[in-house]
Amino acid sequence: MAYFISDEAKDLLGDLKKFCDAEVVEQAKEYDKSGEWPKDIYDKAIEQGYTTLEVPEEFGGPGLSRVDVAALIEQMAWADSGFATTISASGLGTKPVLIAGNEAQKKHVCDLLLEGGFGAFCLTEPGAGSDPGAGTTTAVKDGDGYVLNGRKCFITNGAVASFYCVTALTDKEKGAKGMSIFLVDRDTPGLSVGHEEDKMGIRLSNTTDVVLEDVHVPAENLLGGEGQGFKISMQTLDQARAWMGVVSTGLAQRAMDEAIAYTKERKQFGRPVLKFQAMQFKIADMAMKIEAGRQLCAYALNLMDQGKAHSREAAMAKCFASDAAMWCTTEAVQMLGGYGYSREYPVEKLMRDAKIFQIFEGTNEVQRIVTANNTIGRF
Repeated sequence: MAYFISDEAKDLLGDLKKFCDAEVVEQAKEYDKSGEWPKDIYDKAIEQGYTTLEVPEEFGGPGLSRVDVAALIEQMAWADSGFATTISASGLGTKPVLIAGNEAQKKHVCDLLLEGGFGAFCLTEPGAGSDPGAGTTTAVKDGDGYVLNGRKCFITNGAVASFYCVTALTDKEKGAKGMSIFLVDRDTPGLSVGHEEDKMGIRLSNTTDVVLEDVHVPAENLLGGEGQGFKISMQTLDQARAWMGVVSTGLAQRAMDEAIAYTKERKQFGRPVLKFQAMQFKIADMAMKIEAGRQLCAYALNLMDQGKAHSREAAMAKCFASDAAMWCTTEAVQMLGGYGYSREYPVEKLMRDAKIFQIFEGTNEVQRIVTANNTIGRF
């Protein structure tokens, strides 16, 4: 794993690998089949502090750099990308508060995480995916607060979150410029969980609709100010995209490792399949794509740690790493032949898991638009 990380992160990484080997890798197979929320796995992860890696040190977190955390998230993704997605998406739900919240708001969400809770980011709607400004959820001023009404979809951690960062229009006439973002606790009256998705992959993560029916939130739950929601959401996604690149990289690494292990043992024409140049070239291409994706992610995360602009770099990292994951998992299936298509071996699951990373946190078509716009704008 070619990250330059702190000694503290190295120690954590060793412990995390043991945890994932003991508690996640084998157990994930059954949960992938059932689609059931693996509460026992997450309860154990909470006990070990693995769900609070991104909590800032001043609010009780471990004080790790983003690259330190990336090494840990990649290890989780190697074990199971749905597991890593759940924990990373909890960080996604926290990011709007850390970006634009006041001290009280930051302390509130960090305390919830430290108590074993999860966060969720509620941006996507049935009619607003790649165009988040087309959302129709509203927030109407009412006395000392706002009343929210609308429906969010494809929300990771939707049914298990302790708090939600919810985008809503405070001025419908302004479109995206009239979008605001609110911190909403799970037990707020009127907030409920809707349809749960039966997904093709990352089945150890929970994905649902979140329904808001006359949800009253106090004015102090507004993040930033009215009309700041679109800006805060884009800043949130700029950070989150690099993390999805990290998860993709861990998934791709697992695919390569599985392909090497199988082709070392599988013999044809009197020798291991891995001795054939055709297989070796596939491994070489996998290794290059994985390492390139890893370093793109590390660069974007280093820029974030330094407080520098990173929109272009995060989009590149997410796009390249997730394309690499899809390519590597598909090639791993091919390398295992008929067994690659069988649930007896893990690579078919890895292939199913990989596809979503080309879609969420902004499709890879959108990432190419972001990359092009930021690149062309430099001339």
